[in-house]
Order: sequence, then structure tokens, then C-alpha cells
Amino acid sequence: MPTDRSPLGAFLRSRRDRLTPAQAGIDAFPGPRRVPGLRKEELAVLAGLSPDHYSRLEQGRQHTVTDDVVDALSRALQLDDLEAQHLRNLAAPTSPRRRVAPDLPVHANPGMLRLMAQLDQVPTLLLGPRSEVLAGNGLLREVLGWSAEPGASFARWLLLDPGARERITNWDGFAASAVGALRYEAGRRPDDRRLTALVRELRDGDPDVARWWDDQGVTFRTSLTKRVAHPVAGPLVFGIESVVGPHDPDQRLVVYTVEPDSPTARVLPLLANWATSVSNESL
Repeated sequence: MPTDRSPLGAFLRSRRDRLTPAQAGIDAFPGPRRVPGLRKEELAVLAGLSPDHYSRLEQGRQHTVTDDVVDALSRALQLDDLEAQHLRNLAAPTSPRRRVAPDLPVHANPGMLRLMAQLDQVPTLLLGPRSEVLAGNGLLREVLGWSAEPGASFARWLLLDPGARERITNWDGFAASAVGALRYEAGRRPDDRRLTALVRELRDGDPDVARWWDDQGVTFRTSLTKRVAHPVAGPLVFGIESVVGPHDPDQRLVVYTVEPDSPTARVLPLLANWATSVSNESL
């Protein structure tokens, strides 16, 4: 079955629309303009392609895309490193796409669990390839006000649960980045049917998610600031960092770091004690 090239065409169109001839360093072709950015013909010239070749790419009719073409388009569209890698993932020019066995259970990496145990003084969360929770500590559950049960979807909670919007005060920026990360993963894993179904559910469930998805932006495990409104501890500020193990790059440990001697750092031990007492009472 031929590879579906429609995501490639959609990404190319979105990047072409955002780049004007002046930004690209060329004179605009004569005639009335119906697009905000480059015309197809202008981009084709910049990339050293024939207009017909580029049109086939954008229309999803070009099933073989070489490394040279991907590199030329990345330069012409002024893509950053992450966008260029995303374009390469969508084009899959040199190697067959990796097939994913979507129904196989994902088990937490033992090394990551040991690392989590050493970081129990801060909130930590271990996520699988589709943002499913593999493990989380009690402090994370207390900070987020979410059970974070193994098998639950962090993306589903973050993007569809009203409680996430209430608890995370900079939800818009954090959620938009999560959607960009899902788009990057979808480019890496085009045959993952469960991931495709999750994206469809999230897009259908919230207009903001649908808008961010259609913007075609991509992110990848970016360091972010998360601001949390805790009902007892008050405002909390965390730097979110992701750690990927050497043996399983599809699992990532998300660590909520804090500035030393900050108000958040001073209140975390109290929250940790609270989380421990609540956990013991439930036993």
C-alpha cells in the first residue's frame, strides 16, 4: 500500500504560508496574490525543484521523496532543526517506516523506576510512547490533583479534563506544546493506530486542541515552566525537564524541578508529607 503523503503536504503548505517572499529573500512573482506566504512556484524555485514536482509533493502524489529534496525544502522554508526532522519523518526518504505493535503492553523501564525513587522529593512522572502513565509518585498526584493511575493518558487529562485548566495557570502555553509534541510523535509513528485514534479524540474534544493541531507546529520534550495553583499551598512554579533512557527512547521521565530556596521549594516537603499521610490512610 502506498505511503499516505497527506501529512507531508499539509505541513509543507503550512510552512509555505508563513514565509513571505521578502522573508525568503526573493522578489515576489508578478500577478495578484491569493496566499499570505510564498506561492508554490516561488518555493519550487527556492528549493531548486520544478513547479510540477513541488505540486506533486504538496498534493500527496509524490510517493518517493529523496534526502536531497528534503534538505532543499528545509533550507528554502527556513525550518529549524526540529521542523526539519519532522519533515524528514513525514517524508521517510531512505528507510521503511517502523511498524508499531499497538496492542502490546508497555512496561516501565526498571532503570527509570530506580531513578524515580531517587527523585522522590520532587514530582516525577514516567510516560510511555503515547503519553500513557507508566508510573508517578505521590507528590506529583498531590501537586496536580490527579490520580495519574498507570495506564491513564496524560495527554487526555491535560487537554480534555477541566481540572487541568484550573490547576495549571499557564495551561494555554503548556497544552499547545503538548499538542506539538503529539504531532511530532505522530510523524515518527505514522502506523500507530492507537496514537492516531487518541489524536482524533483530542481534536474532536476541544477546539483549542484542534486549532493547535491544524497550525502544524511541532515540539519535542521541550524544557518548560509550569505554574500550578494548589488549593492549599498556593502558587507553585516548576521547571519541567524530560529524561530519556538509553535503552528505551519511547519512555521519558518527566521531572518537576524547582529553584533552590524558592517558595515552591520550601513548601514541597509539606506537600510530600501530606501526600504520604493521605496514601497511608487509604491503605
